[in-house]
Amino acid sequence: MQFLDEEKFKETVHILQQESGLFFSVKHFADLILGGKWEEVEQYLSGFTKVDDNRYSMKLFFEIRKQKYLEALDKLDRTKALDILTKDLKVFSSFNEDLFKEITQLLTLDNFRENEQLSTYRDAKTARSNMLIELNKLIEANPLLCDKLQFPNIKNSRQNPDIRTLMVDHSCRNSTDPYTHLASSNQLMVSAQRTEGFIPVCANGSFQPASTSVQVPSNVWVTTPSSMNHPLVSGGVGLGAQSNPTAVSKGLSGSDMSMAMVSAVSDRIMPPGMNPSQNGLQFNMTEELPKTVARTLNQGSVTTSMDFHPVQQTLLLAGTNIGDISLWEVSSREKLISRNFQVWDIGASSMALKAALIKDPSVSVRRILWSPDGSLFGVGYSKHMLQLYTYFGGNDVRQHLEIDSHVGAVNDLAFCNPSKQLSVITCGDDKTIKVWDVGTGVKLYTFEGHEAAVHSVCPHYKENVHFFFSTSVDGKIKAWLYDMMGSRVDYYAPGRSCATMAYTADGNRLFSCGTTKEGESHMVEWNENEGTVKRTYQGFYKRSLGVVQFDTARNRFLAAGDDYSIKFWDMENCILLLTVDAEGGLPANPRIRFNKEGSLLAVSANENKIKILATVDGLRLMRTYETHSHVAPRPPPSDASAMNGDSKKSEDTRAKSTEEVNPVRACQLTEIRTPAQFRALKLSARFQTDKIGRLIYTNSGNALLALAFNAVHLLWKWPQSGKATTKVTPQLVQPASGILMTNHLIEGNSVETVPCFALSKNDSYIMSASGGKISLFNMMSFKKMITFMSPPPVATYLAFHPQDNNIIAIGMDDSTVYIYNVRLDEVKSKLKGHSKKVTGLAFSHLLNILVSSGADAQIIVWDLNNWERKNGCFLQTPAGTTPTARSDTQIQFQQDQTHLLAVNSTQLAIYDVRKLESIKQLAIGESYAPITHGIFSCDSQLVYTSFMDGTVRIFGASNLQLQRQINPTAYMASDVSSTVHPLAVAAHPQEPNQFAIGQTDGSVYVFEPIESEGKWDVVSQLQRIENGSASTIAPQSAVSDQPKPQPQC
Repeated sequence: MQFLDEEKFKETVHILQQESGLFFSVKHFADLILGGKWEEVEQYLSGFTKVDDNRYSMKLFFEIRKQKYLEALDKLDRTKALDILTKDLKVFSSFNEDLFKEITQLLTLDNFRENEQLSTYRDAKTARSNMLIELNKLIEANPLLCDKLQFPNIKNSRQNPDIRTLMVDHSCRNSTDPYTHLASSNQLMVSAQRTEGFIPVCANGSFQPASTSVQVPSNVWVTTPSSMNHPLVSGGVGLGAQSNPTAVSKGLSGSDMSMAMVSAVSDRIMPPGMNPSQNGLQFNMTEELPKTVARTLNQGSVTTSMDFHPVQQTLLLAGTNIGDISLWEVSSREKLISRNFQVWDIGASSMALKAALIKDPSVSVRRILWSPDGSLFGVGYSKHMLQLYTYFGGNDVRQHLEIDSHVGAVNDLAFCNPSKQLSVITCGDDKTIKVWDVGTGVKLYTFEGHEAAVHSVCPHYKENVHFFFSTSVDGKIKAWLYDMMGSRVDYYAPGRSCATMAYTADGNRLFSCGTTKEGESHMVEWNENEGTVKRTYQGFYKRSLGVVQFDTARNRFLAAGDDYSIKFWDMENCILLLTVDAEGGLPANPRIRFNKEGSLLAVSANENKIKILATVDGLRLMRTYETHSHVAPRPPPSDASAMNGDSKKSEDTRAKSTEEVNPVRACQLTEIRTPAQFRALKLSARFQTDKIGRLIYTNSGNALLALAFNAVHLLWKWPQSGKATTKVTPQLVQPASGILMTNHLIEGNSVETVPCFALSKNDSYIMSASGGKISLFNMMSFKKMITFMSPPPVATYLAFHPQDNNIIAIGMDDSTVYIYNVRLDEVKSKLKGHSKKVTGLAFSHLLNILVSSGADAQIIVWDLNNWERKNGCFLQTPAGTTPTARSDTQIQFQQDQTHLLAVNSTQLAIYDVRKLESIKQLAIGESYAPITHGIFSCDSQLVYTSFMDGTVRIFGASNLQLQRQINPTAYMASDVSSTVHPLAVAAHPQEPNQFAIGQTDGSVYVFEPIESEGKWDVVSQLQRIENGSASTIAPQSAVSDQPKPQPQC
């Protein structure tokens, strides 16, 4: 490098600086900044640090990208500005969503200087100079850069150097590409002598061999602490931390913006060996760990695997050594379901499985795991079998798929999404790894290459590269892409231990933990770019009696079950932080599992028990769920039967029937006639409004948006950081200009057109139409950004694509469905199949389909890959009913993304979309008023339904049985016309027992049950079984349970 500098090979010098990462030239960096060479700026900086390395790196990248964005806006190049926003700045939205929205809003301004914080912005040259001052401070404070600012003093440069070797076979890995080792072909693999720790397999230098010892020299990882403060924030990377409103308000000028953006981000770098108590952190850190035994559950057999629900974080799945699976509501100690192992279709099973079961019928659970959204879960057994269940909430668990997946045990399973379609990956004793389509059970991939039974799998993705790690019982670790090209990485775990691997929740850090045949346990953090051990954690018992299991929490803590206790580590410190014995009674290597927040920890215990350890937040969480549980709590079983040896018998008996597992207190169905029987809040509009045609909560749950028939949008917002509630009256939001969001209308149009809208996932934009052009509004400024698609045809329904907000599906009154790209302003596809106007659209990201419904009572399924029609059927007309002239069909997917609610004026129906079969149907009698709208609660447990006579009825989603009936007298004044009724219903996105209705007189109401009840579904499961009917309120309604053949279109 010195020679090249002396010989004036400036460009080559800078390339070598970047690729080696040894010396950071501040002068070169400044020249690039002042010259506005933004791509070169990021390329050079990326040779030394990445965006997510620490807070200072994040600030550096943010300041650079922000300036690039402002310069594009200043040149009125909105296309480029939008590209920068979506590709470069979007990554910061997860750290401060409000600030990202504020940045996005600049696109709507004719001159971004209209923003108060940017009013002093002069020109690009001045802004770059000012920014450079801030960047220099960040560079000096960044521990990854501060020691690379001085070039080493080398007295003697080479004399007459022969540099020919520099021009031959010279390739340096781009340090910005952390996945070169995965993308390289198998042809690049070379054999090398095996060392104790690793096997070098790539010619490009990735995953280099380490020394025979797995210990890493401390000076490699110890960095000079910055003089600036490093506040340590609960939650590690702090994705869920609230942003500071003050910081947001002045976040657009100078470095304040980046400070606000990453104020919740703690630095990763803490020198190993430093005692956190030296900084006064010891007490706070241990207080954040679950140490208190809050609940003890009697599982009935030895627990082998556990997993908490990703959303309802007090629901715990458990599998046992005799093949039983159970679902617990840990807050109430309630066992919601219990199932024994059985093959669902023995006739379809392999001969190998049948022979294995005949020889030894005993089966244990090796792995039980929820899907990412909690709509289904998988169970891997010790003999061949993978079983997938769908979960509908409460104790409603149904068989989904059974796959004879491996010869021998299914040792591990995980969910992945390599092709925008949910899949499950399994590994087994037969040394193979297989990937299965969750929707159909079709095998997508088979990976071979391990020489011993595959112990675990760890799928992941970064920068749109999907890959996974696998480990085998002989200590081998491999990495794979989903391309059938063989493993890309091949090396040994520390000590050649049988290990499992796991990423932190934010996906930024990789760990493994394993135990050797001799009982030595190794838990390490990996440098995944180099394939070397970054940090080795100390404190394990020297001779473990089994394979140690570990877990991560809050992107900050590690825990492992070892030596009859649970041991905790701070990820930044190799030294053991805390040991907890959970009041004794733990096995030598207890199984452990955190919930998503890290506030609860499930631990397997002796005597077939599970202990739930909790933090203060965890105790509060359990109290909340215990109060609002969908299933009423019951006293835990008496210990007397267990002492008499009858516990196993009672467990087996209860497992035969889901309903029998969970008897609850029977109570009478309540018909709500007066305001005292529930909570209702009427929202004030302060001016006369037209009838409400559409109603929706924002995704954040703190606002309610309505669209009236006169094309005016109304937005009510509850106080900042608060959720919607009937206890607090929200404010009607109006911009300073007083101009509301109003859709385009066609003058002189005598035909009443039902309005429609769709809200983006981040609540920033609303796509809306009221018979005229489609409008795109900014939800923060209320400004109409664009209008498009002049009628005819008229838009009747809108839906955003689940993976791409730039793609929307548009139902039309001419019976077609348009697939429209907003960014490109073009129609990608035009779907034809309905005979009347389209009245409903729903996407399923799980099945990769779009479902449309129409006024022709037809449901059609479309493939998202090619937009071709896959299937279709007509809704059945219930016996004894006559179709009305207006038979608009509304549809909505259940939480599991495989079952669909279909609603029209005469019925509610639940469809299994995979077969397009009606599995449940509720027919409304002729003497009853027609249905006007129906929608699932956010947890898909209830169906909120409005009727033309003003009545609102709440049905159970699992059986369409009536739970509550709210009469009009309970919420409407006596002087209101009897013709007034709800047209639209909206369910709160987080509170399953809150919903809102929009009426024909323009009024909007929010409903909740009274606090003493806490929920609507008061009819017990036991009462329904005994009665065999929904209720006595609606004797004209008929519920059909059996699937019926559907005529194909």
